[in-house]
Amino acid sequence: MKILVCVAWPYSDGPLHLGHIYGAYLPADIFARYHRMVGNQVLMVSGSDEHGTPITFVAEREGVSPAEISERYHRINSQIFEKLGITFDNYSRTSSQNHKEVVRDFFMRLYNNGYIYEGEMISPYCPKCKRFLPDRYVEGTCPYCGYEHARGDQCDNCGRTLDPQDLINPRCRICGSTPEFKKTKHLFFSLSKFEEPLKEWISSKDYWRENVRKFSYNFISSGLKDRAITRDIDWGVEVPLPGYEGKRIYVWFEAVIGYLSSTIEYSKKIGKEDLWKDFWLDENARHYYFIGKDNIPFHTIIWPAMLMAHGELVLPFDVPANEYLRLEGGKFSKSAGYGIFMPQILEKFDPDMVRFYSALNLPEIHDSDFSWDDFYSKVNTELIDKFGNFVNRVLKFTKSKYGRIPPMYELDDDDYLAINKIRETGENMAKLIEKVELKKALKEWLSLVYFGNQYFDKSAPWDICKNDDKKCSTKLHISLMIVKSLAIYGYPYIPFTSQRIWKMLGNRDDISSYKWIDAISPLEEYHIQEPEILFKKLTFINFENWQKLDIRVGKIIEVKDHPNADRLYLLKVSLGDETRNLVAGLKAYYAPEELMGKFVLLLYNLEPAEIRGIISQGMLLAADDGKNVSLLTPTEKIPGKRVIIKDFQPKNSEIIKHKDFSKMRFEVVRVETTGVKPLLKGSKDYTVEENIDDDLIGKELVLFFEGNTPFILRTENGLILTDRIVDPGARIR
Repeated sequence: MKILVCVAWPYSDGPLHLGHIYGAYLPADIFARYHRMVGNQVLMVSGSDEHGTPITFVAEREGVSPAEISERYHRINSQIFEKLGITFDNYSRTSSQNHKEVVRDFFMRLYNNGYIYEGEMISPYCPKCKRFLPDRYVEGTCPYCGYEHARGDQCDNCGRTLDPQDLINPRCRICGSTPEFKKTKHLFFSLSKFEEPLKEWISSKDYWRENVRKFSYNFISSGLKDRAITRDIDWGVEVPLPGYEGKRIYVWFEAVIGYLSSTIEYSKKIGKEDLWKDFWLDENARHYYFIGKDNIPFHTIIWPAMLMAHGELVLPFDVPANEYLRLEGGKFSKSAGYGIFMPQILEKFDPDMVRFYSALNLPEIHDSDFSWDDFYSKVNTELIDKFGNFVNRVLKFTKSKYGRIPPMYELDDDDYLAINKIRETGENMAKLIEKVELKKALKEWLSLVYFGNQYFDKSAPWDICKNDDKKCSTKLHISLMIVKSLAIYGYPYIPFTSQRIWKMLGNRDDISSYKWIDAISPLEEYHIQEPEILFKKLTFINFENWQKLDIRVGKIIEVKDHPNADRLYLLKVSLGDETRNLVAGLKAYYAPEELMGKFVLLLYNLEPAEIRGIISQGMLLAADDGKNVSLLTPTEKIPGKRVIIKDFQPKNSEIIKHKDFSKMRFEVVRVETTGVKPLLKGSKDYTVEENIDDDLIGKELVLFFEGNTPFILRTENGLILTDRIVDPGARIR
């Protein structure tokens, strides 16, 4: 069977967070790995969406080109996929020449078929910025659910697609002004013509997830409207028609064509230029689209309608969209910088730990919640204590007793029960994975882990070997069969660990070259490699204090003298989407011109305080050694960026009082040595398990302490430094 695994194209406007992995990439990889193991012809494709307005928004905020932003995060996200073991056959990008050519050909096919026409639409125009605004540059209240931060193209809260004029109290995300709505000429896709064909098509998908079918039906029942497929922007795929030179094809029209363009690109790369036709022109090929629930309408309605308009290409077979992952009850958001970002979590944890817990917690039917205590608990108990310990016990005892995989002799009832359990586990997992019920399939795998522990304990080979060598040999062989089957069945979920077990069993080849059915076969009598501990036990820190803080990067945009105090300044600090007014006692240490334009750290959730008759909405953080005072400043100079420690992101914290903040322990340290465990000099010498570049030797960083454990204060892609030299050990106030 030919299976095309299509995975959502992430915007290259920032690093992926764990919500993205839960939503699309890990489920797709598990599914693809399994189907390769059962012998199906699998092609898994995706790529970086580089033309979305999130990229241009970040580019304008940083003062660089969209191409620079997209190149940076395409590289970072590609590395994340590699580290996590996500096995794309082709990971492309929408800026490629191949993609542009495929999009133009697809566009012209629909145009020539009569499904694209010229019309007028009302577009938001910002009189202050003096330009038409892309949809995502407009924010307001959703008219359907009341969410106050809905975008001009979609509400992330309820999933509805929107137009900017649908928003209540719309505002420009750049300057905050209220946009005007003006007529402008655009090209439209005749989506309304496909209302009935789509209803009929969806009605046949009784195997789709209920949430996907229900969402799709509700979307259509409200009536399909023709959608503009061009925008007044200069970043994206050019419109292949005269008169539209100043416009670009709307990102949601061209990005979904990426599934086709990436398949064509892969065919060219391997020298089989017509291979893509086997997947796109053969009606027996099955297309699976792995996405988050916010992308459902684009993959069950808009993209299928585009394929129908094309007339020759295969429609989706299944769209197993996942619900949202929440972090301690809050919603992950790349744009807001709230979440667990993959570069940080992969720096600290084995990728299979992340894969295992993520698969166990997938939001397949309803939203799931990520909590650090549950992560540590499940990894320590299920993955390490039960699975890792079982594998190590069996391999270690067999290695010490025989040095190789011993032969299997006469079987008893317990042995037959074990072999049947291996077979049943494989069959049950196969049925569930094929229905994309990946969490249930992993629980079947865990049931085999529990069974293996029970079988090994009941068999007690350490006692049997004293009197019956053949029975001992058989019990160990069956135990090793369970280990082998756990490696094969676990390969889609924990591939790195499965390969390590495979090598320890004496195999010289790669486990990926074996089939699912091979799990049930007896083992070759290979010499066992020296058993290794699969995982180190995790030590949990709950970050109770850090979760109370919301510290953000700000830029000082105005400095005035306080009218009622000689030693105080009045500051305006930009946080990107908002501005805060602060009262700061910095006159004795900084001249106004030294403060203007400076990037600083703001304690965002500090209780507002009236200081000499004026309300201060937060506090700038500074180091004080008793003689010198230095503001803290970020190397990543982006207003609004959240400050983090390691991969731990604070919640959307409640208001904190100054007396409670003053109890938190911060300390300035000077970098003495770098590497995996750098040496930092403060009130005493500290080491932390975090990488620091060599060019930071001699620089001053800031540590935050949870209990007695120090962590380096940082942003997503930078560190926090002192603006001026202070003595190591200086405290933060």
